[in-house]
Amino acid sequence: MQKARLLAHSLAFFAAVVMVSPTLTPAQETAAVTLPEAQSLAAAMAAENPSVHSTSPQALSVIHPTPKSRLPDFNRNIFYKNKLELSVESGWLPRNIPFVFDFLVDSPYTAWPLHYTLVPNLVSVRWQLDNIWGWKLLRGNTDFSFSGSYTAIPRGPETRYFAFDYGIRRYFIPQRWRFVPYVEGRGGVGNINAKGPHNVEYAQGQDTTFTLIVGSGGRYNFGPRYAVSAGAMYMHVSNFYLSEPRYEDFGINVWGATAGIYMRLGKAKPDIVQ
Repeated sequence: MQKARLLAHSLAFFAAVVMVSPTLTPAQETAAVTLPEAQSLAAAMAAENPSVHSTSPQALSVIHPTPKSRLPDFNRNIFYKNKLELSVESGWLPRNIPFVFDFLVDSPYTAWPLHYTLVPNLVSVRWQLDNIWGWKLLRGNTDFSFSGSYTAIPRGPETRYFAFDYGIRRYFIPQRWRFVPYVEGRGGVGNINAKGPHNVEYAQGQDTTFTLIVGSGGRYNFGPRYAVSAGAMYMHVSNFYLSEPRYEDFGINVWGATAGIYMRLGKAKPDIVQ
């Protein structure tokens, strides 16, 4: 009741000041409140709503802050389990480097004198394996990709490379971000018109070859149906020493930039986020 008593004393003081004033106007005379009236008013207010005018812990505990409303995460309409997408990606890979996993195969870490430029073009069906999950920076989802690829070779003795590639990509998905980073890896088998058997030094030793691709970048989602991406890709092509000892397996190791477009296949999953 301390607040009620403080209010009563304040009103009483105000009433005393008004009553002793020698120049009261008619409006002030009407507004003047005597001490008994002020005490009665404070008591009535306390009786009407004791939880507000009481300072006891029990009364204060019933006052709760209004929870803040959170906007829905629209990315749950874009990344979800069993979603299928069609993607078309292309790259320009002119930078020749040593095989990045040379330390695993006991090979000299060096780039060969014969330089290549590869232009991979991949058409993929992407299958999202799960819904968005994970902790903070690791929050995201994963997809598998199954790709048919044609790689033009504008620089190098060979001119083309056909392959089938299989890959896995991890998206890192902050809440309500349209730009989503990713990392991925792919592997495959293909056919190249090898020139090593035609006595071209440092060229590929046989037609049947294998592909290793490692990439990273970002994807921008316009909505649940369409998206675009841009990033960097490292691509390795070799025959895994199958041409040796007759023809040495030099391999191709290049990296550069990639870009892609994505389109959902089938209907949207309904009522994920309203």
